[in-house]
Amino acid sequence: MSKISVVIPTINEANNLPLLLSDLSIIQKEGEILIVDGGSEDKTIDVANIYGAKVYKSKERNRGLQLDTGAKKSNGDWLMFLHADTRLTHDWFTKIQSVLKGDKNYIYYFKFRINDKKLIYRLLEILVNFRSQYFKQPYGDQGLIIHRSIYLKNNGFRKIHLMEDVDFLMRLNCKKYLKQLNLPIFTSSRKWERTNIFLQALKNWNFRRRWLKGESTKSIYYDYYKK
Repeated sequence: MSKISVVIPTINEANNLPLLLSDLSIIQKEGEILIVDGGSEDKTIDVANIYGAKVYKSKERNRGLQLDTGAKKSNGDWLMFLHADTRLTHDWFTKIQSVLKGDKNYIYYFKFRINDKKLIYRLLEILVNFRSQYFKQPYGDQGLIIHRSIYLKNNGFRKIHLMEDVDFLMRLNCKKYLKQLNLPIFTSSRKWERTNIFLQALKNWNFRRRWLKGESTKSIYYDYYKK
């Protein structure tokens, strides 16, 4: 079976990373895990080393750069890009084996789930999965599984501070090959915990609008992460 390389960009993810790396331990010798760190000040790198992941340090906090660095340092035929606050089901690897043996032209993403029991998040899940499946607009927190040759053919992630997932998917030569897996991925609710989810969705839409109009990702990045 083709080897899979899991690429995870990090910055101060010592609390979340052990859970994800535990989920990923199922791949054992059939894959590799690459952590590309953007300058963590906590124990992120120590955690990665404990779990046997390959660790690389990025020149800056730039998720696009971190993802592309991981892709270029990897050895697998298939690349899997994940955020550090992600959780996977216990049998995820068993269920994607047919993908790894199948048509390399397909690009896969997971069903969006939020790791929180509040009912309001169920609505958000429905909206995100509808957008992803029918408008072919999945985002990075839904994971991405892509064959190395297709990643390179589409020139990979650009070295931009954010919107790297939107940018990459917009540049795909043929979106008909984007396919949702019948398998959930669970993302942390932390980005919505301190705000109304609809207000946050509106803010995200505005950030994307500003980017599409040509504003630099650096200034949008500042607004996105400011307290």
